[in-house]
Amino acid sequence: MKSDLLKKIISVAACVTVLAQPVFLASCKKNKGDQKPADYGSYGSDIAREIATKFPDRSAYSSGESQTGAYIEEKIKELGYTPEVQTFSGSGGSSANYIVKVPGTGFYCAKDDGTFELEHRVAIIGAHYDADLLPEYGGYEAAEEDEDEEDYDDEDYDDEDYDEDYDDDEEEDSEPVSGFDGISDNASGTACVLTALKAFKDYQNVGFDVWFVFFGAGTDNFTGAEAFYQSLSYDEQHSIDVMYNVESLYAGDKVYASSGYKSLISSRRYEMRRKLYQAYDVCFANTLYTNYGFDLYYNESGVKVDLDDDGVNDTFKEMPKTVSDFKVFDDRMIPIVYFESYEYNFTYYDQMKETKNLSLQEFDGNIRQTPADCLAVLDPVLVEEDYDRNGDGEIDCSGDRLQIRINCIAFIICESLLKGSDKGMTPAEYEVYRTEQTRVTYGSQETTQPSV
Repeated sequence: MKSDLLKKIISVAACVTVLAQPVFLASCKKNKGDQKPADYGSYGSDIAREIATKFPDRSAYSSGESQTGAYIEEKIKELGYTPEVQTFSGSGGSSANYIVKVPGTGFYCAKDDGTFELEHRVAIIGAHYDADLLPEYGGYEAAEEDEDEEDYDDEDYDDEDYDEDYDDDEEEDSEPVSGFDGISDNASGTACVLTALKAFKDYQNVGFDVWFVFFGAGTDNFTGAEAFYQSLSYDEQHSIDVMYNVESLYAGDKVYASSGYKSLISSRRYEMRRKLYQAYDVCFANTLYTNYGFDLYYNESGVKVDLDDDGVNDTFKEMPKTVSDFKVFDDRMIPIVYFESYEYNFTYYDQMKETKNLSLQEFDGNIRQTPADCLAVLDPVLVEEDYDRNGDGEIDCSGDRLQIRINCIAFIICESLLKGSDKGMTPAEYEVYRTEQTRVTYGSQETTQPSV
């Protein structure tokens, strides 16, 4: 009964929202004139390259990971937020999650008796900030010690927090691999979440409580994400509507958005993929391709393969081959939207990899957790000259793939939040709904007024 009532209420609210859309949008985002969507400059790409350059060895539980966490904490503070630092222990030591919780207006949700109650629903935006190589590359051409020390002696990173986290004499951490710096996996994702946090300051009266989470020890079976989820109360866990996960945006041929593996459950498929479709709506409704040449792709492979190990072949579509921190939430039946760069245009599942680029085939087109995931390899191949996209004679578009992808995904996530919760109406929508319900309809003098 409650489900049917809610569907009717949401349908009415959706119609009202369309009619009153200019009012709602004006209340949700500050008016910035004729500024292009996703026009965030090089903020995110600069951060990604800085993380990769300053902290190339940031394997889970290492001093480099700790240094990166301290760097993220400072960036959060620069944006005017006070992060929660959540420490936890894993298989290799201790790590930390960095969390920013921005409260929203909440949503009026229907109860069984027909009344409405204001509830706070949560949207999580997250990425892991650690980086590591696959075991088979563990001994790949160790870097020179002097070069490593230079990375950490830069005068811009000599405050007490960084000095405490990094110890030149530590012997327990392995030497970073020559060249490897995890610029794609996952300096790019980390920078994208910071960009979204910065951009979100321009949004007002958003219904969701939005939690930005930077996970430690993601390469250790998503330990940071699991620790974060376990730290939540029962009510907090059940208030999560969606988790947006950003991973490795740079190296892959295309940028995809995907749903989780629980969306394979036929009775829950649309429920688990609705937020995914909303993300595509945002991309297509804005001028991201016109302004930046950016497209958000579906995985439309359609290959038949057993994805959930139940002995039955599934249709590989709108889902990823790779797994990241989203798994912790997907396993709990929380809808997820996973952004990554990859290449799914292959005939067979086992052929799929990140790139077909002939200049990036040293590891068979795989970049993540290989020595190819570094600035020295990727920037010369993927960064192009800035250019005149609209043909008016002025340079108006960056040729930096990293900048474009970070900015566009941050924009898509922030705008997706305006789509609201499937479980209720924002206060603004609810007030319009109440007004509509009190109007005289079909010539009747009877009125209805939902109670709170």
